[in-house]
Amino acid sequence: MAVKQTAGRDSLGQFAPEFAHLNDDVLFGEVWSREEALSLRDRSLVTVVSLMAQGMVDESFRYHLTTAKQNGITRTEIAEILTHAAFYAGWPKAWAAFRMAKDVWAEEGVDEKARHQSEMVFPIGARNDAYARYFVGQSYLAPLSASQVGVFNVTFEPGCRNNWHIHHAKSGGGQILICVAGRGWYQEEGKPARALRPGDVVNIPPEVKHWHGAAADSWFSHLALEVPGEETNNEWCEPVSGAQYETLK
Repeated sequence: MAVKQTAGRDSLGQFAPEFAHLNDDVLFGEVWSREEALSLRDRSLVTVVSLMAQGMVDESFRYHLTTAKQNGITRTEIAEILTHAAFYAGWPKAWAAFRMAKDVWAEEGVDEKARHQSEMVFPIGARNDAYARYFVGQSYLAPLSASQVGVFNVTFEPGCRNNWHIHHAKSGGGQILICVAGRGWYQEEGKPARALRPGDVVNIPPEVKHWHGAAADSWFSHLALEVPGEETNNEWCEPVSGAQYETLK
């Protein structure tokens, strides 16, 4: 996906048109757009660390922090990135970078969760610690019904997804997902990923290897309905790799 930038022309188009061209068309239009070499997320990481190392915590740094957030770098990850870079770039530079990063991410761990909850009638529930080993990132679970058909509201923080897994059954079985808030993904092995939004329904047959979870920049919740069957069980497989997940746009 080509990155479109107009800041050069907007600010310097009349005064320095060649510089504006190099900034908008070459730096962003060509270098930033070479996703076959590095993902946008990777380029944001490199750029943020490079600017921090020079002590350039100005509005351009804020722009690149905001872009990093849009490209999927989470609050937890930016904190770790800046902490690691501090040992090489310098402690005072890290302090300055953290002040701006804290503002850009704006304590979203609390605010975004509350905002997500306000978008749906079902509770987010408690941390899904019992199944944490089968997830990348933080998920939450709210049991809604345990009789007749099991119904659970599953919530994923941005970037969270469950491992590849299979619903086995001698007969019947499988699962139905009803999306209720946020944006997410569903993918069956050997098929392209499907974007999910509120109102979407996913019918998952038994014996199909698949995964589902949140988009990189959005909380996501779905109701999970267990289809009754004989001799049902779940087989948890390998995690969805970061490289594979980062290709989803």
